[in-house]
Amino acid sequence: MRLRVEFTTEPFDLDEAPTHAVVAREVIHGAELDAVDVGPFGNTAEGGADEVLTAVDALLRRALASGATRVSLQVNVIGEDVR
Repeated sequence: MRLRVEFTTEPFDLDEAPTHAVVAREVIHGAELDAVDVGPFGNTAEGGADEVLTAVDALLRRALASGATRVSLQVNVIGEDVR
């Protein structure tokens, strides 16, 4: 199964990226995911179910430990893993 995760972390800071946002992006970039797209108001990544779920677990734990007061995420099934 392939999944797409979309997420944001809060609180926002328009002047510079807060630590929790930087940490969340580092987790996603460090994971074995495809089609990673990060931006100031939302982030998406796709990959196999195991990889996405592992990354989401790490993202939640590390972002919250780094000061996030809210993490909004959505996970969608986008197809079958073709490996």
